[in-house]
Amino acid sequence: MTVDTQDMEIVHRAFRRESRLLMELVEAVAPGDTARAKVIADHFRDYRLGLKNHHEGEDELLWPPLLSRVDLEADIVLRMEAQHERISATMARLDTVVPEWEATAGAAERDTLVAVLADHRAVLLEHLDDEETTLLPLAAKHITEKEWASLGEHLVANTPKLTLLTLFGLVLEDANPAERATLLSVLPAPVRGIWHVIGRPRYVRHMRRVRAA
Repeated sequence: MTVDTQDMEIVHRAFRRESRLLMELVEAVAPGDTARAKVIADHFRDYRLGLKNHHEGEDELLWPPLLSRVDLEADIVLRMEAQHERISATMARLDTVVPEWEATAGAAERDTLVAVLADHRAVLLEHLDDEETTLLPLAAKHITEKEWASLGEHLVANTPKLTLLTLFGLVLEDANPAERATLLSVLPAPVRGIWHVIGRPRYVRHMRRVRAA
């Protein structure tokens, strides 16, 4: 029996979209508008935490069991690890240039940030495409349902609850009705209730503010 890995492709869709929108949103901030820069920088930090926890979950919970069970395909897993390191390097650069831009909203700082975001997105897209094509079919064959579920549990355990609501909204945003139902079905009933009553309205308000431009 193979594991259904489609949920990761839905998550990847959100990272693809937000990495593009972050560049557009930063570019649209008028020089000197530090209030607007803070809104976008805060959104970047949510995105950053989501990506960091997503990748750390794979590093800790997915790569080790896969490497112990595959032989000829080990190079695929090792390539994923190397791509994670390259993405981490772009995030480290962003950790420097985002605060510099946030502090002044200067035009030069903005242009530097847009360039670094473009570098980050290029590395990220290469990884996501490669992972979906080569790694997910491998995981479907060699990873158990329990091990796959532990990736989501890791993200939940390491993300503040309000940020988690934002990240969940980002993932649901481009999901079709069937995908949305699948993602919601794995949540405990009380958590589903919290999403519908608090999370979804909060997400709509939050993203309206972030994407105001």
